[in-house]
Amino acid sequence: MSTYYFFEVAGGFSLFQCDTIDETNVKTKQVQTSISDFNLFTKICHLKAFTPFVSAEIALQNALAIMEGRVTQEIVDFLSQNLPPVGKKSNFTVAILDKNFAQGLSEYLNVKSKLNEATQSVFRGIKTHFVDFLRKQNYTEKDLIQAQLGLAHSVSRNKVKLDINREDKHITQAISIVEQLDKDLNTLSMRIKEWYSWHFPELARIVSDNNIYVRLVDLIGHKGNMSDDLLEPVEEITTDGELAQQVIEAGKISMGQDISEVDLSQLKDLCARVINMFEFRKNIQEYLKTKMEAVAPNLTSLIGENVAAKLIAHAGSLINLAKYPASTIQILGAEKALFRALKTRGNTPKYGLLYHSSFIGRANGPDKGKISRNLANKCALASRLDHFLLNPTNKFGEKMKDQVEQRLKFFTAGGELDKNNDVMDEVLTELKEEGLYFDTQAQVNKQNKKKSKSSKKQKKIVQEQIEEEEAEEQPVQQSKRKRSKSNGQ
Repeated sequence: MSTYYFFEVAGGFSLFQCDTIDETNVKTKQVQTSISDFNLFTKICHLKAFTPFVSAEIALQNALAIMEGRVTQEIVDFLSQNLPPVGKKSNFTVAILDKNFAQGLSEYLNVKSKLNEATQSVFRGIKTHFVDFLRKQNYTEKDLIQAQLGLAHSVSRNKVKLDINREDKHITQAISIVEQLDKDLNTLSMRIKEWYSWHFPELARIVSDNNIYVRLVDLIGHKGNMSDDLLEPVEEITTDGELAQQVIEAGKISMGQDISEVDLSQLKDLCARVINMFEFRKNIQEYLKTKMEAVAPNLTSLIGENVAAKLIAHAGSLINLAKYPASTIQILGAEKALFRALKTRGNTPKYGLLYHSSFIGRANGPDKGKISRNLANKCALASRLDHFLLNPTNKFGEKMKDQVEQRLKFFTAGGELDKNNDVMDEVLTELKEEGLYFDTQAQVNKQNKKKSKSSKKQKKIVQEQIEEEEAEEQPVQQSKRKRSKSNGQ
C-alpha cells in the first residue's frame, strides 16, 4: 500500500510517492539516517508532481484556504491529475500535515488520509530536501525564499485588512491617549495652581475644576486688572453667576504677592497650551464615543464608552473580550492583586476595571462584589452580541443597563427582578418589528439583496440628476462662447 504526500509550499503544490515506513522503526538510527541523507531518502521517496502557482493572488487564495481547512479548485485539479483513480479497490492513502484541511479533502475527494509519527518524519525529510528534488526543474533555494517572503507579506496584509474592519486598534489607541492626556492635564494644572497661587491664592479655593481654573488665569492675568467689567466673561467661563461674583470680589482684596510681566507672560503661554490640550481631549473623547457606538454599541450603553474602551484595550480586541467568561471580565485589570491574594492566601479582588463604572460607586460596601459580578455577566453578554450581531444595535445594552439598575434598587429596597429571558424576548420582538432581526441566513441574504437594489436605485437617480444638470449647463456654455466670439470680432 503506497502513500502519497501532499506538500504545499509558497511556490506551489507538490506530490511525493513514498514507501510505507513502519511506525515501530521510525526512531531507529538507520531510518533517521535514511531520512536525513538525500541519496538514501530518494530510494524510499520520489517526487511525483510539482505545479507552481501562476500568480501571487492564486498563492494567497490557496494559502488562506488551507489555513481555514477549505479545498480550492486548484488543489482538486492537481490531485485528480496525479493521484490514481479513486474507487472501492483503491490501495493508497494521502498524508496531509494540516488536520482540518485533511478532513475537508478526504470528504471532498473520498480518499483516505493519515498522519502519524512515521508520516511526520517523512514530511520532515521532504521539507529538508525539497529544493534538491526540484533541481531538475531549475527551481533554486533563492526562488523558494522569495516566494515565502512574498506570500508571508500577502497573508499579513490580508489579516491586517480583516482586523481593520472591527476598528479595535483605533479604540485602543484613543483610550490610551485619553488616559495619558488626563495624567498630563492634572500635572500641568497643579503646576499652574502652585505658580499662580503666589499671586492670587484665593482663586484655587473658590474654583476646583482644572479646566475652569486655567481659563480664568488666562483671562484675568494680573489681579490688578480685576474689575466689574470682567464679571460677564468670568461668568461665561464658570457658567455660575454667584461663583463669578466670588472670583471678582476675591481678586479685589487678594493677599497674594505681585508678579512681573515676564513671569506672567510665561504663565499665560502655559495656560494657552493647557487650554488647547483640554480642547483636544474633548475632541478625542467625542471621537472615542462615536467609535464605541459603532463597534460596541451594547457595551457602550451598559457601562459607558470609557470603561468599555478600557476593557477592549486590556483584552486586546473585542473578539478576545467576547471569548472571556464573566469571572475573567470581573477582575480584568486587577491581575496583580489576584495573584498576590492567591500567593498569600488572602481575599481575592472583587473588581478590576469595572470599578470605574458608576454602578460600583453607587452600591453599598457589602453589595459592591455582588453588583460587580452581575455587571460582569452583562458585559460578557454585551460584548458577544456586539461581535456576532450582523446588524449591531444598542437595544440589548439599554435593557441590560435597566436590569443592573433594578438590581441596585433590589439590594437597598428589595422588590421583584425581571427574568433575563423575558427581557431578551422583548428586545427580539422590538427588533423583529423594526426588521432588524432575522431567524435564518436566507432572510439575511434577502435583506442584503434589498439593500443592494435600493443602493443601485439611488445611484441611478443621482446619475440621472447629474446628467440633467450637465444637459442644462451645455446651452448656457454654448451661448457664452458665441457672445465671446462676437465680442472678439
